[in-house]
Amino acid sequence: MTTTLAAPKAPARTGPLLAVLCAAPLLVILNYSTPLILAPQTAAHLHAGATGQTWIINAVSLGLAVPLLTSGSLADNHGRRKVLTAGAWLFAAAILLAALAPSTLVFAVARVVQGAASAALLTASLGIMGAVFTAPDERRRATAAYGAMMGLGVGAGAVLAALLDAALGWNGPYWLYAAAAAALAVAARAVLPESRAEHPRRADVAGTLTLGLGVAALMSGLTLGRQDWSDPLVIALLATAAVASAAFVLVQFRSREPMLDPALFARPAFLVASLGALVTGIAVISMMSYLPTVFQAETHLGPVATAAVVAIWSTAAFAISLQVKRFALSPGVLLTLALTVAGAGSALMVGLVDGWSWWHAVPALLVAGAGYGAANPALTRLSIDSVPADRGGMGSGVNNTMRYIGTAAGIPVVATFVDAVGADGALWICAALAAVAAAGFALLTRRADRS
Repeated sequence: MTTTLAAPKAPARTGPLLAVLCAAPLLVILNYSTPLILAPQTAAHLHAGATGQTWIINAVSLGLAVPLLTSGSLADNHGRRKVLTAGAWLFAAAILLAALAPSTLVFAVARVVQGAASAALLTASLGIMGAVFTAPDERRRATAAYGAMMGLGVGAGAVLAALLDAALGWNGPYWLYAAAAAALAVAARAVLPESRAEHPRRADVAGTLTLGLGVAALMSGLTLGRQDWSDPLVIALLATAAVASAAFVLVQFRSREPMLDPALFARPAFLVASLGALVTGIAVISMMSYLPTVFQAETHLGPVATAAVVAIWSTAAFAISLQVKRFALSPGVLLTLALTVAGAGSALMVGLVDGWSWWHAVPALLVAGAGYGAANPALTRLSIDSVPADRGGMGSGVNNTMRYIGTAAGIPVVATFVDAVGADGALWICAALAAVAAAGFALLTRRADRS
């Protein structure tokens, strides 16, 4: 008979615990954002072409998207602290491999493994947060701090990337992040309480295989499609993704203990959490992930100036994330407002590629960053609140899976839009998507509030 642990109560001193939990997403986003600034330098060192550069940016999102649901279930069933600690050690090893990579292939593989380790860090840390911070006010403050790390990580990652590239070369940031990951593993073991679901579920092997195949095929097909959408390999990959995704849905409906309970989609709050994360990944994160590369290529901004662009956006995101805890808004309403503001920021950035001006760029980046900053704590709270209390890892896994599928799929799609209709056209498309999604989420949120 398996012994299970109930969710722990919040300890008297939650400061160190919250600091360790917030360190997990901060480290993930620091590492994620580095190639956004150093993609040209990394591609030049590894002799990567256009497709290789897309893999340099996108491989970590692929690694994140595939195992998020699995790592959430593992954390719930076998111990969230245990999964977080193991993820931190794997993260450190994979970063060292990237720093030493002799080719684009090795670097991309290392980034995929970093993504898998990042999935463990995100799902386990959010699972612990949901188990420890149960009172509404405590949870609102904790998720605001956690969400703020998403914005801080992008800006700090951009600045660190530019500075360490100048001092040590393209792989300079990775040495620092490897050491930080090892320190996180040690701190997590010492500070965090262990927690797991009261009623563990069996591993969903069929669900894991079909989901992993579907997401990997989709991401690969979209990335290679930028080079030639009529390529038989691209068509085969996208067809495989469709078949595997359909098989995953069928497996989940037929399984007694599914990895993703289909009944959750009857909850309006869960729909807002899942679809909101997907739209945020496509319309906000992927656009801002690819824009730095466009700015460097089209406006001749150097790494330091490009880092300043990202830092302005992320500083606004960080500041807004910390302040939303002061407002007693439901997370659904907050997400609706966040996407509206983020869409307005995308529209305001139109024209920067054709005529760069800091007077134009700074206000637009502040508005766009404010929208992203409000979205992060909203999605964090929704991922915890929209699932049963003992399935926090699964809720985090679903939410982050949708976010990073959106990001990983969105980057090659945004790149294709930029090639086809220019950067301004791509910005208008992302702005429109955010606005339409915000309207839809407003209706779903009203339904959730009435139920």
